Amino acid sequence: MAEILLPEGAPEEVITHALLREVDLSLFGISASLSLITLDNGMDHNRPNTFGGKSLASLNDAITAAQASSSIAIAITGKPFIFAAGADLSALAFLTQKSQALAIGKLGHDVFRRLGESKKPTFAFINGLALGGGLEVGLHCNYRTMATTTFSALPECFLGLVPGWGGATILPKLIGPENAVQVIILNALNNNTMMKSKDALALGVTDAVFEPADFLENSIRFAAQVLKGEKKIERADHTGDDARWEKALATGRAAIAKKYGGGEVAAPLKALELISAAKTNTFSAGFDAEDAALAQLTMSDPLRASLYAFNLIQKKRKKVEGAPKPALARKVTKVGVVGAGLMASQLALLMLRNLKCPVVITDLDQERVDKGLTYIKGELTKLVEKKRISPETAMRLSALITGSTDKAIFADANFVIEAIFEELELKKKLFKELESIVSPECILATNTSSLSVTKMSDGLANPERVIGFHFFNPVAVMPLLEIARTPATDDQTTATAVAVGKELKKTMVIVKDSPAFVVNRLLTRFMGEITDAIDEGTSPEVADAAMKPLGLPMTSLELLGLVGPGVALHVATTLNANLGERYKISPTMQAFVSQGVKTFYLKDESGKSSPNPAALALLKQGTSASTTEQVRVRALTALALEARMMLDEGVVATAAEIDLCMLLGCGWPLHLGGILPYLDREGISEQVCGSRFHPPGVASLPK
Repeated sequence: MAEILLPEGAPEEVITHALLREVDLSLFGISASLSLITLDNGMDHNRPNTFGGKSLASLNDAITAAQASSSIAIAITGKPFIFAAGADLSALAFLTQKSQALAIGKLGHDVFRRLGESKKPTFAFINGLALGGGLEVGLHCNYRTMATTTFSALPECFLGLVPGWGGATILPKLIGPENAVQVIILNALNNNTMMKSKDALALGVTDAVFEPADFLENSIRFAAQVLKGEKKIERADHTGDDARWEKALATGRAAIAKKYGGGEVAAPLKALELISAAKTNTFSAGFDAEDAALAQLTMSDPLRASLYAFNLIQKKRKKVEGAPKPALARKVTKVGVVGAGLMASQLALLMLRNLKCPVVITDLDQERVDKGLTYIKGELTKLVEKKRISPETAMRLSALITGSTDKAIFADANFVIEAIFEELELKKKLFKELESIVSPECILATNTSSLSVTKMSDGLANPERVIGFHFFNPVAVMPLLEIARTPATDDQTTATAVAVGKELKKTMVIVKDSPAFVVNRLLTRFMGEITDAIDEGTSPEVADAAMKPLGLPMTSLELLGLVGPGVALHVATTLNANLGERYKISPTMQAFVSQGVKTFYLKDESGKSSPNPAALALLKQGTSASTTEQVRVRALTALALEARMMLDEGVVATAAEIDLCMLLGCGWPLHLGGILPYLDREGISEQVCGSRFHPPGVASLPK
């Protein structure tokens, strides 16, 4: 087997060793042994098994030894709780030649297919996480079992790749085109949804599911039953019905178009081609096609962009840039939330579930407090119904949440966050009141999206304990947390805020206290260019289509409906007052707010959107219309200028932090690699700012 050399600059591979042992089957009524290969990289559970060149060589050697042994079957399993997380992607961004990419694809196929072509029956005992190549090595085996705790997926399309080690060819033949499209396309594009073991069983991905406590024993018993002929696994022929295949492919095409706004995104389209070809391809022809597709995608900018974005998210999830030493953090044993509305209640629920300490909420009257408590306890009940938490856990958490109209209840709190109306004077008054109640060390946090945290702390005796703690809606789902330091905020406060954010499982960016921080400042700037174009005379349909080719989660006017014209106008007004006339006050937005129009689009019962007549009636348009391309360039130019100003102002320390904020705070597409690499590749950064935000080769092919 040819050795795969790491490309120059690539990190050293963490080798997953394939450890072989013989298992006596006499206890299961067979006078023979089973060759059991265990995948184990020797690391703890935070580092899953992966397949690089040396790992594949180890597996190949183990298969050779198992084939040569006297055993009657071969099985493969993983280290505790983890089967395998697929290919080691760390070297892909360093590849410079297509031949290198082809060699990696071929090596994986050459090793894995030995399990499918073995003269001895082969089994995959999937005892834990199985992603990408980790699931594919199991698909090559003749039979599969899964632990009930297993999560599995083929996430390649999410990352800008295709299942390239057999998945795109084997799966459609194994489970049919509809189910293959579900696993390979729909799940991947739906934020990389993973299958639970029961889902995998229902789809036909696995043949049996066992509890983890005696998983290996039951899996070996299953293998013995198959070997003795006591258990028959029937495989259906899915290749005959042309209409069924075309319907499945049409479902995939529709999902891709919806996800990317009609933009051409290579990876899922290529995966769909491979699924279609699997109907008539032999395994060998399908594997060759996978090799070619994998090499083509690996040598493309979208994959490099996806890898940059993916690695950035993984890195920043673990380490917060500019965070003080963790030892400075104070212990938080009681949390206060000022407000009992929807946002405040979401915050209280998040704190309750993750910090598991007493949480108290307050509001102006008991009716509001009771409504907030009812919402929180109702959400706990839903979590029990969905089996996300146990009834006992729900009871314990319910006992920890209380409410009052008297802020004196915060007296012994260590961390109080406000989520009241976005009015600076109200927040200043609130912090003054809280300061007279809580201890000098208690952190006073604000969830403001655009107001000055520094001004909120003006006149306080202890302004050093005031900090911005800006979440995104919905609070439980959106992963980003912007932590805003004022010039007075001390390291103990910041370290405590970061520690709380980690407990809440958020990815954090520490930002300078400045208008709207990062995400809302950039969103407001580019949405402002869209509404400005409409105000000038561009039709809403033309203006709203401007950013569609980027594949954003929703169009600008759809986002306006989600945010709400009132919030959008408030943020724009704040930014206009603080940053100047490049943040215009749209007369159309003012009309929407004054007339109570909440959204530009209305949805019918089928979910189809159409313009809201009430919104169309309020448009105040000029006579200077633009084309879609002109609006797109205008919006991207504004983004580049604003990002450069933010870096010059020190809002964040690095361009990568802006990328992270937009990836996690507004769903900037992974395949674009972040906002600034996209602007670099499009040439807009240099045209507008005179230089790139990132060096050449970051999130793109090295030139």
